[in-house]
Amino acid sequence: MSSYRHPGIVFTDRYFTVPLDHSDPGGEQIEVFGREAVASGRTGEELPWLVYLEGGPGFGARRFIGTEAWLGRAVQEFRVLLLDQRGTGLSTPANRQTLPLRGGPREQADYLAHFRSDNIVRDCELIRPQLTGGEPWTVLGQSFGGFCAVRYLSAAPEGLKAVLITGGLPSLDAHADDVYRAAYPRIERKVAAHYARYPQDVERAREITGHLLERPTDSAGHRLTPEGFQSLGIMLGGGNGSHQLHYLLENAFVRTPLGTELSDIFQEAMRAANSFAGHPLYALMHEAIYGQGEQPTGWAAERVRAEFPQFDAAAAVKGDGPVLFTGESIHPWHFEVDPALRPLRETAELLAARTDWAPLYDTERLAANQVPVAAAVYHDDMYVDTEHALRTAASIRGLRTWVTDEYEHDGLRAGGPRVLDRLLALVRDEI
Repeated sequence: MSSYRHPGIVFTDRYFTVPLDHSDPGGEQIEVFGREAVASGRTGEELPWLVYLEGGPGFGARRFIGTEAWLGRAVQEFRVLLLDQRGTGLSTPANRQTLPLRGGPREQADYLAHFRSDNIVRDCELIRPQLTGGEPWTVLGQSFGGFCAVRYLSAAPEGLKAVLITGGLPSLDAHADDVYRAAYPRIERKVAAHYARYPQDVERAREITGHLLERPTDSAGHRLTPEGFQSLGIMLGGGNGSHQLHYLLENAFVRTPLGTELSDIFQEAMRAANSFAGHPLYALMHEAIYGQGEQPTGWAAERVRAEFPQFDAAAAVKGDGPVLFTGESIHPWHFEVDPALRPLRETAELLAARTDWAPLYDTERLAANQVPVAAAVYHDDMYVDTEHALRTAASIRGLRTWVTDEYEHDGLRAGGPRVLDRLLALVRDEI
């Protein structure tokens, strides 16, 4: 362990050893990293623990500087563990460089099958007694971290003092097809709102798409394509995302001796936005987080997109319609254009075809829940369907919701202390 100080806070880096396969506790072991955070001056106190589960899948916990955002509020009463879920951050990595150590694509896919919320929760339950002495702790789950929290309620409620969820109530029984069938109309609404705010972007997006259709561009080994350009719509799920997208588009073109070209500024921004080098598990496991039972996920986002022809960029440019951006979805072409994913294409295919996913949620246990739970549900959340979330909220006994349109999906980041305060107030009388 190593400790260091930021203004108002003390961080301690911790590493834990957990089984890759929890059904074989004596088998292969991997490392999971967590960063403890405690308020300066309270390091020697016995404080209740709060474990933070980041969104994703595939992202390590946020790296905070001091008491910024919600962390400053949390350390007023908790000792916080910022957990890098298995395969992310400083935990044993899973990426194009390390996965070949497992063997070929089949072995890699079998390995990654252990990187869903069920095993993330099992990791937490091995770590918890080492830190709390066996006492239950509070879980704060953002987005996919909320999915993990609902799994926690299903599998190990005895480890939980309370659960706080922000933008992360999953459907308990929806197939990935259902998730994306609900998602495309939401993103279409977000695009319409963006174009209403910035009408000049309609023609600009058509021009960029037309340029990429005629001249696909390579940027640092990453192929820039019309589909990749459309995927910039993922920005529209954040509070400032529409403005960020507009400013990106306004730098798209530059005049050169060879004519009008996509600017280096735009190409680099698009490459960075489309790269999964820092979070490959997001692409590899994105649909697997919905897998339950024998039906494969089967590239659900790609298949369901065919039901919404208005998202065909080439047809939009050929006609006179707007180019519609897309949102949080992973497609086979991601594994063709991104050098961080290209070596993992066959592994991704095997995960998409997998038919032995274990159930994630115990509906009977959730209906009899005794753990205090509060959830922020963001009105018309682009990433997590509001209707699905509210249906799940009604299925978990005692869960209290705060439904708001004050924030988008990034409310915990944007609203910080206020969002955490609101959720804590909802469960305060029960813990």
